[in-house]
Amino acid sequence: MAVEIRKIAAEKKQLRHYTKFGISLYKDNDCYVPPLIMDDVATLDPKKNPAFENCEAQSWMAYRDGKPVGRITGIINRLVNSRTGLKDVRFGFVDFIDDDEVAEALFDTVAQWGREHGMDSMVGPLGFTDLDHEGMLTFGFDEPGTMATIYNYPYYPEHMKRMGFEPDAEWVEFRISIPDSVPDRLKRVSDIVTAKLNLHTKKYKSSKKLKADYGVALFDLFNRTYDKLYGYSPLTPRQIQYYIDQYLPMLRLKNLSIIVDADDKLVGVGITMPSMSRALQKSGGHLFPMGWWHLLKGLYGKNDTVDLLMVAVAPEYQNKGVNSMLFTDLVPIFVGSGYKWAESNLELADNQSVQQQWKFFEHRLHKRRCTFRKKIE
Repeated sequence: MAVEIRKIAAEKKQLRHYTKFGISLYKDNDCYVPPLIMDDVATLDPKKNPAFENCEAQSWMAYRDGKPVGRITGIINRLVNSRTGLKDVRFGFVDFIDDDEVAEALFDTVAQWGREHGMDSMVGPLGFTDLDHEGMLTFGFDEPGTMATIYNYPYYPEHMKRMGFEPDAEWVEFRISIPDSVPDRLKRVSDIVTAKLNLHTKKYKSSKKLKADYGVALFDLFNRTYDKLYGYSPLTPRQIQYYIDQYLPMLRLKNLSIIVDADDKLVGVGITMPSMSRALQKSGGHLFPMGWWHLLKGLYGKNDTVDLLMVAVAPEYQNKGVNSMLFTDLVPIFVGSGYKWAESNLELADNQSVQQQWKFFEHRLHKRRCTFRKKIE
């Protein structure tokens, strides 16, 4: 039978059904890491996600014989479009069975919606902001995913090329071996930078104190650091407060490294946390009845992998070795926590200065992903 496309209303029941389809499609795949259903529902809810101040979005699901076979969300980020001069409709949260008709129906629906809103190009997968998942996996399909990245089947990029999409931006990811101690060369660079720039490291034991001292400053630093990067959507004051409340309480504070100057002004930050991949897989995307237990075990129990979620250095301090201070602080913590490996998560493939920081460690490039673009005039 023909594919039927149904519009998804921005209400809890339909958004849960929409999110759960993506999880069910990968139920037998050991590399897929599901999101928490409640988190994706909140992201897609205009009443909860402050990104809707600058964005419009609509989600759809594809059905055949009454059964769900695909999903997709169209997003128009008017803030980014005004900065780039482009008329892009983004697509994200996309999943589909390996079927030409299903894929074409989903993407044609977003293209038509984009045209109706004055857009002339389609690009993705991207979310509302850079804190949402982005980039379609194109290499490393047999590698376990992370909570910060998209996993998709190998047939996805093949369908994109067949439908006339072309690669737009590419990211790489590295799996890094944690050494037994801070590498000597890294420690020497860190000592020189510390003395020359008069910087020091701060540690916190209280999330409340961290929020009071640097909550807003952390996200202001992200805005400054990533402002010129591909597709960046600057966080508004309301979004910053939203992410402070959502993410800071989750941090394992000993895994956080903060670099400040002589006046305690924030210069750099490294946000890491134990890998939650296995815990999320065991939860199946549900917090209850036992998902919370798996997540607590992932956060505080035995774990051999740490996720490097965010590294940011103020523009005026970039390329001066400040990153060496972050890892000189974090490596002993990693060793003491029993981590054997670190996941870099996404780094733009052409950002050589970021990738240079791994020269002090044994590492391998194990994943690639990209966004795809197509004109829809």
